[in-house]
Amino acid sequence: MTPRLLNSCASLCLGRIQDEELQKFCSRVVKLLQKEELGPDAVDALQRLFLIVSATKYKRKLEKTCVDLLQTTLCAPKCPEQLQLLCTAILRERSPSDDLNLSCDHVQNSRQLSLVASVLLAQGDKKEEVRSVGQRAFRVLESRQPEGPSLRHLLPVVSKVTHLAPHTLHEDQTNLLSKRLVDWLRYASVQQGVPHTSGGFFSAPRARQPGPVTEVDGAVATDFFTVLSTGQHFTEDQWLNVQAFSMLRAWLLHSSPRGPSSPDTDDKSELEGSTLSVLSATSTASHLLPPQERLREKAFEYCQRLIEQSTRRALRKGDSDLQKACLVEAVLLLDVLCRQDPSFLYRTLSCLKALHARLCGDPARVRALLPIAQFFLNHGEAAAVDSEAILQHLFTRIPCELFHSPMLAFEFVCFCRDSLPVFGRNLDILRRSFPNLFKLLAWNSPALTSEFVALLPSLVDSATAVEMLHTLLDLPCLTAALDLQLRLSPATAERPLWDVSLRNPSCLEASRDPQFQGLLQHLLRATASGTTERLAPLHQLLQPLASLTRVVQCAEAVPTLLQAFFSAVTQFADGALSNQLALLLLERSDSLYQVPQYEAHVHRVLSSQFLVLCARHPSLVVELAKELLEFVGSVSSVHSREAMLTAVVWAVGEYLSVSWDRRCTVEQINRFFEVLEALLFEVTQSRPSATLPKCPPRVITVLMTTLTKLASRSQDLIPRVSLFLSKMRSLAQNPAPSSDRCGEDAGAVCTRAAELLTLLKMPSVAQFVLTPSAEVSEPRYHRDTNTALPLALRTVSRLVEKEAGLLLG
Repeated sequence: MTPRLLNSCASLCLGRIQDEELQKFCSRVVKLLQKEELGPDAVDALQRLFLIVSATKYKRKLEKTCVDLLQTTLCAPKCPEQLQLLCTAILRERSPSDDLNLSCDHVQNSRQLSLVASVLLAQGDKKEEVRSVGQRAFRVLESRQPEGPSLRHLLPVVSKVTHLAPHTLHEDQTNLLSKRLVDWLRYASVQQGVPHTSGGFFSAPRARQPGPVTEVDGAVATDFFTVLSTGQHFTEDQWLNVQAFSMLRAWLLHSSPRGPSSPDTDDKSELEGSTLSVLSATSTASHLLPPQERLREKAFEYCQRLIEQSTRRALRKGDSDLQKACLVEAVLLLDVLCRQDPSFLYRTLSCLKALHARLCGDPARVRALLPIAQFFLNHGEAAAVDSEAILQHLFTRIPCELFHSPMLAFEFVCFCRDSLPVFGRNLDILRRSFPNLFKLLAWNSPALTSEFVALLPSLVDSATAVEMLHTLLDLPCLTAALDLQLRLSPATAERPLWDVSLRNPSCLEASRDPQFQGLLQHLLRATASGTTERLAPLHQLLQPLASLTRVVQCAEAVPTLLQAFFSAVTQFADGALSNQLALLLLERSDSLYQVPQYEAHVHRVLSSQFLVLCARHPSLVVELAKELLEFVGSVSSVHSREAMLTAVVWAVGEYLSVSWDRRCTVEQINRFFEVLEALLFEVTQSRPSATLPKCPPRVITVLMTTLTKLASRSQDLIPRVSLFLSKMRSLAQNPAPSSDRCGEDAGAVCTRAAELLTLLKMPSVAQFVLTPSAEVSEPRYHRDTNTALPLALRTVSRLVEKEAGLLLG
């Protein structure tokens, strides 16, 4: 590729081509498409035009003549397939468009119909394109025999129409396709196709006769053809068999008139468990059934054959992967069949029980356990089968052993989320297994965070809330522990690649120390234990892994998960649980795994949620007075836990009052006042240094406000706090030469000190303003200028101003 063409392609991809250049290029495309023979120049021009219209963020406007020629070329019978595909791609990129005049009413060729239909279905059904495409596809389908060539181009069109507008199809059309699907699924040829020859001396006379199709293990197929049958060349009906299977589940779900609530199904459900139900499913001749029921019968046979074929040992890895995918689809299809017709249930149960027993010992096919578990969740009650053992195995082993498989992790979490309505009494198994589920989250947090945000409200309850909060706070540490576990374990097929600089971290040998084994086992437990452990030693052990990208990504997701957790738990938390959670927040605020920026982000969430807990249960400030005093009594928390300290101090000033809890005593108020006064004195008098930075002004102003609130409730303290506020105002107005406080910070402190001093000059008004009753806290007291609170503030201001004027005079 020449440098000029490279620059041109780069400009196109960046969308820098101007409209004038585009119009000139469209004129060139028009000239090329008007030629009788379309050669390589036309292909090159259409490729570049497709690049232009697809590589820009906004819709490109093409000349009407160019658009008309693109449609004409697309519909030309003798046009090369490559050019038709390019025309289709360009027209689809411009969808929806008002200047299209495409129609599929007279298209006979099924390949061409599929291309035209793809453009029309991209228009958004403004002119009922979906209905017209569907009707035309079925007319072409009706005019051909099941074994006719090129019918496989129609099936994607029919599948798309069924998905977009399932109710536009008539009953005779539904029956027609159901009959064709039966033929393609059950009666496809079991002989391989004849290879296409290019002619020559040895082509016809020496051509070998096609042999039978084989199984994935190389044995000759003795039963009907399926998607797992192998061969060198496939016939047309064999390709149709593969396509029919790929759309079968969607067709059954969208086009079947019977559902779980239909009268026919209800009648059959009454016979569940009876001999008549089982016999009716096996004694009725298949050819006498209506088309939909006959399709279900053949689909059931097809699924049974796939399950049998999945037991064979594949000779090639590609066939082995196909076996796994087809096994999952077969179980999903059986689930749909049993939901639509319960008579299939008893023929399916024994098969799936045996399949589950076989898959439990085959780690390579563990993904098929998810649809099996879904099946027993959906039908276990109707079939009187207890699904608890299946779920217990699923939640205990799979996340623990295969957490590092991203596809399995996503499917597993989606299974848990989508199955919540049918878990019923088995929901306790899901809740007890949250430590295992969190392993999937810890290892795949960027992809699974939103899924767990939706799942968390169903996982948490009063019995597991405290343990789950510990686990969420230790989630980055869990990621590091899982990484360490993989490094210590034997080689696995899906072992991830690690940073070379951490190929052999120092913690590998230290982790074998018996004193860490118990902590690691607790962190890597499979089910909820009901106990908690202090993991600070483990944090230190795993600190060399804290900079891993996976650990950092997990740490970034924790604040979002904490918000979801507290949104759920505050809906049912009583006073006792709120006290436990509040104590946990205080305890864990200085016991977090040291990931960059993790502590600061978590502290912001914990502080806000501590206030939420206090707002819902104000009495916890009185009940946890001893623990709160210990927390605020440490000056180190000012610098390491600023957000939590600010929240605790504000909560003390807000809720340590007899108006919130009659157990509040003057002795408690005085004790908090003394501790907070000592703390404020220490942080304001200490000289900032490299190891002890200056105290943030937000902490100082909150401390001053809380002291003033406490003094308004115990008026013997008013002289002490007034004196202290006067000193604070003077200190802020005339900072020491060695102080690093900026003017803005000092101004904020000085302003707050002056406001609080003004209020304390009238203690009764100060108590009314700083400790308002619940009625005064209503919004109307702040919106209406004639109500009590604004009036009181104006009165205080006028009296203080008058007093100041008299003193000056």
